[in-house]
Amino acid sequence: MIEKLKNAVNECSYIVFFGGAGVSTESGIPDFRSVDGLYNQKYKYPPETIISHSFYMKNPEEFYEFYKDKMLFLDAKPNAAHIKLAELEQTGKLKAVVTQNIDGLHQAAGSSEVLELHGSVHRNYCRKCGKFFDLEYIVKSDGVPKCDDCGGVIKPDVVLYEEGLDQTTIARTIDHISHADMLIIGGTSLAVYPAAGLIDYFKGKYLVVINMAPTARDVNADILIKDKIGEVFSQL
Repeated sequence: MIEKLKNAVNECSYIVFFGGAGVSTESGIPDFRSVDGLYNQKYKYPPETIISHSFYMKNPEEFYEFYKDKMLFLDAKPNAAHIKLAELEQTGKLKAVVTQNIDGLHQAAGSSEVLELHGSVHRNYCRKCGKFFDLEYIVKSDGVPKCDDCGGVIKPDVVLYEEGLDQTTIARTIDHISHADMLIIGGTSLAVYPAAGLIDYFKGKYLVVINMAPTARDVNADILIKDKIGEVFSQL
């Protein structure tokens, strides 16, 4: 299957990658839904509740305690998958990386056209005046991060439960996927909507699915590889 994937990549000129948590697990960032993921850990509230918009608004102290403890991975480095995708972009074949991850590792590896469906921990804004703050400011702040200009509460530019996806990002994602001759789906169970529904816009030649566990699109895949994404990409 790796040879088939290599040949298909050589043949294509408009590749789009659509990735999820499995892309970052090899960098030491846990998958939400895996055995070791956040959903299987015990907190006073379920993770889905803590990382919801209403919980953030009502309980910012508890939100930030969980957020800093379980959602920020400052030592994580790009793995083979991130690096290979950046290299593919430099060749001109890969046109976009669409990611459900919020860790910024694709950009750290050198990718430039990265569409972050669920936002990024690296962007944070004051809810009162809109001032931008980087991740370091959030990490170094005690308790709830406050704006150093107006004192307003800072919110990460991360899509919480109950919040909608950014419409500009969705439009750009649809544009790329609908023009692609190859769509590589990697490291995602395709369980999170509306993000997973965006792949329905693909009408190209090769649908590639690389994931350890079964996905809803396995039956439609032209190339199906059940392995770690970093291992597969390191062989390309």
